[in-house]
Amino acid sequence: MGLLHTLHYLDFSPESWKIISNNPAIFEALSDNQVLSIRDISHKEHRLVFKKGGRIEYMRSVGKYRLRWDDDDLFN
Repeated sequence: MGLLHTLHYLDFSPESWKIISNNPAIFEALSDNQVLSIRDISHKEHRLVFKKGGRIEYMRSVGKYRLRWDDDDLFN
């Protein structure tokens, strides 16, 4: 299970991602190779490449955003 915190809002393109839950917000990749570039709270850049059907949970938490995903949903 992956976990990241960021201060930046992420915008999920409706052509690439669909929301499958609102509370918490969970997005699902609509095709392979969906890339999210995320800068964590220590300003380190992370590049996550999702498989089709891969999911990421996106939750606002006291001035920052928490992102969680299953590592099996990523290309290595």
